[in-house]
Amino acid sequence: MNYRHAFHAGNFADVLKHLVLVRVLAHLAAKPKPFRAVDTHAGIGLYDLDADEAGRTGEWHDGIGRLDAPFAPEVEALLAPYREAVAAVRARYGARTYPGSPAIIREALRAGDKGVFVELHPVDAGTLAERYASDSRTKVLHLDGWTALNSLIPPPERRGLVLIDPPYEERGEIDRLGASLLKAVRKWPTGIFLGWYPIKDLSAVDRMAAALDAGLERPALRLDLMIERPDDPTRLSGTGLIVINPPWTLAAEAEVFLPALAERLARGGYGAFRCERLGPEG
Repeated sequence: MNYRHAFHAGNFADVLKHLVLVRVLAHLAAKPKPFRAVDTHAGIGLYDLDADEAGRTGEWHDGIGRLDAPFAPEVEALLAPYREAVAAVRARYGARTYPGSPAIIREALRAGDKGVFVELHPVDAGTLAERYASDSRTKVLHLDGWTALNSLIPPPERRGLVLIDPPYEERGEIDRLGASLLKAVRKWPTGIFLGWYPIKDLSAVDRMAAALDAGLERPALRLDLMIERPDDPTRLSGTGLIVINPPWTLAAEAEVFLPALAERLARGGYGAFRCERLGPEG
C-alpha cells in the first residue's frame, strides 16, 4: 500500500515489461476473435515525467530516456509497436507522459476486446476509474491483485493475457509469484501469463524459475535483463518476466531485443540478458 509507481515510471524495468506486453498484445490482435487483458496491479495508467515523483528519482532517464536514438533495423522492427503506443498516448496527454500498462493495453483493444484493470490503493484505484470510466471496453476494480488473479480467470473470451506486476513490498513475493502462476495456469491452461519481477537477489529468482520449470505443464519463457552486476542483493540490478504460453515467435524476438537493450541500458559497463525456456520445453 506504500508503493507508488509514479516514482519509477519509464525506468528500465518498465521498458522491458511494456515491450514484452506489447509483443503479446500484437500476437493476440493478429486473430479476429476477441481477447481479454487483465492487469492485476494496474497503478494509475498515466505518469507525468515532469512531476515531482518522477523528478525525485529520475529513473526514467536511464529507461525510456535512453531509447531516443534508433537501434539496428531488426531491433526497431520489434520496438515499433511499443514506440507507437507511447507516441499515441503522448499525442493525447502530452509529450512528457509515460503510459503505464493499463494505457498500453487500452491502445491495443479493438471493439470486442476487454481490459480489466485492478488496483488496491484506494486513491490510485479512484484515479484509474476516472480515466477509464467512459470506455466501454475497460473496467476498473478496487481489489487486491492476488485475489483478482484467482477470481477473474478463465474469462468469457477464452483468449487473453494476465499481467501480474506486484510492488514486492513484502518478503517472499517472488516465491508467491511462482506459486500463483502455477495455480493460475492450471485454472486457465491456454491463457498467456506475464509475471514481472525485480532482480536484486538473483538466487530468489533462480529458485522461483526452478520451481516453475519442474511444475509447469505448459511452455514458458524466463526473460531477464541485467543492467548492473548482481553483486549486491540489496540493489536493483535487473528485471525480468516469466511468460507462460508465450507467442511462438517471442523467444526468437527476445534474442534480438534483449541484447540490444542490455547494451543500451547498461550501467557501469555491464549489461547482460537471459532468454530461457521453462516447463515441458525447458
